[in-house]
Amino acid sequence: MDVPGDGRGQGGFTGGVGVYKNTSRGIVALVFRCKPSGGTERTSDESTAVDWLTPAEVEERMSEVYAIRLLDALDGNGPHVRSHDGLHLITH
Repeated sequence: MDVPGDGRGQGGFTGGVGVYKNTSRGIVALVFRCKPSGGTERTSDESTAVDWLTPAEVEERMSEVYAIRLLDALDGNGPHVRSHDGLHLITH
């Protein structure tokens, strides 16, 4: 599901990571991989910190239902389809 950027080597959408369904709340999250187009990392109203993490640090510092989204983005084998109950992944 890779889609080329704007053709000028700038940032933008680079592919679909996956579909993540919270079965207990009926919420579906579509997650995409993108390339930054500029600027610097900074906090915002929606974040309290910005860090670059290794995959091991992602697993250590994030709950599994959010960590899997980043790990899936790194594996490059998407799009993935996963379900969770809000706390734990549901394996089929």
